[in-house]
Amino acid sequence: MPRQLREVVFVDGVRTPFGKAKGQFAETRADDLVIKCIRELIERNPQLPPERVDEVAIAATTQIGDQGLTLGRTAALLAGLPNTTPGYSIDRMCAGAMTAVTSVAGGIAFGSYDIAIAGGVEHMGRHPMGEGVDPNPRIVAEKIVSPEALVMGNTAENLHDRYPSITKERCDAYAVRSQEKTAAAYAAGKIQPDLVPVAARSVEQGWGLATTDEGPRPGTTMESLAGLKTPFRPHGNVTAGNASGINDGATAAILADEETAKELGLPVKMRLVSYSFVGVEPEVMGAGPIPSTEKALKQAGLTIDDIGALEVNEAFAVQVLAMLEHFGIADDDARVNPYGGAIAMGHPLASSGVRLMNQLARTFEEKPEVRYGLTTMCVGIGMGGTVVWENPHWNGESA
Repeated sequence: MPRQLREVVFVDGVRTPFGKAKGQFAETRADDLVIKCIRELIERNPQLPPERVDEVAIAATTQIGDQGLTLGRTAALLAGLPNTTPGYSIDRMCAGAMTAVTSVAGGIAFGSYDIAIAGGVEHMGRHPMGEGVDPNPRIVAEKIVSPEALVMGNTAENLHDRYPSITKERCDAYAVRSQEKTAAAYAAGKIQPDLVPVAARSVEQGWGLATTDEGPRPGTTMESLAGLKTPFRPHGNVTAGNASGINDGATAAILADEETAKELGLPVKMRLVSYSFVGVEPEVMGAGPIPSTEKALKQAGLTIDDIGALEVNEAFAVQVLAMLEHFGIADDDARVNPYGGAIAMGHPLASSGVRLMNQLARTFEEKPEVRYGLTTMCVGIGMGGTVVWENPHWNGESA
């Protein structure tokens, strides 16, 4: 029996402020962060009956402790969704939340769900990346990959080798712009609507309220970045200033069939067009967004020239610049990360995909002349992920 696929839309997304590891969320459970996001989505969208949520998919890179135990199901229960709402966990490292979104989107398009919640969480202060894992020794012993592939900073240095035109100075300049754009976005009130205030516990200081990201460093200059250490290679290019931090945070989003969204009076912020995940050499995992974007654009029948807005995860500045250079986009192109990115805000691994989507949705709302945009990121162990979105507010003009 032939089936007709349905349009999938991004209804709404939220996130916690992103904290520094050992920072404002040091004594807050990881699952409580994502539970807060799910509750906020339901509160912000009272026209959505909780029993209409058909699935909850939550990602975590380190699925251990308070990030384990089929987190999607337990978070759904603790967030107050009915016992009838199922849930599951996902791990695609940095692209966890992105994969949660595309996974439930496939179910919605196929007709298995009408509405789903997808997101991710990472408490890197409590669970350092790789905690409790036991990589198969054959990976190194049989030279399937270089040992460097298991250290993300080393892969970024390798990407500098592949793109010698991307100098440390270019990366530092990009990092300065990311900090400046984030500061400007905060000043203009562009970031705050996405944030869920979180009560954060401290044994020594009592309770506090986390309302903003901890990572941004306003006033960062080229001079302040120039002297930073290059921990992954002597006289290298990657520093703490031109890379994302080690962070804690969570995200969640509502995805729906477009007709169901209209039936319930839910907002339609973006329409999903295509998505792709692609593997690359693990030693240069930062190159992943290049082939994943090429494939997603081909699936959509588009070219990079059709894309009027890009949200590129800033795991490392060199990774963003490699993608831009490949597609002939200037380092300071206004279409790219207009509100700043992970270098300033932080990158709590599996949660970051929905942050990108939140920010692209804001661009779509503010720029009806932009018809298509994309969210993209590199992924550990050598992958890239890209999602192409259409602006439902498009006014028929070309960006």
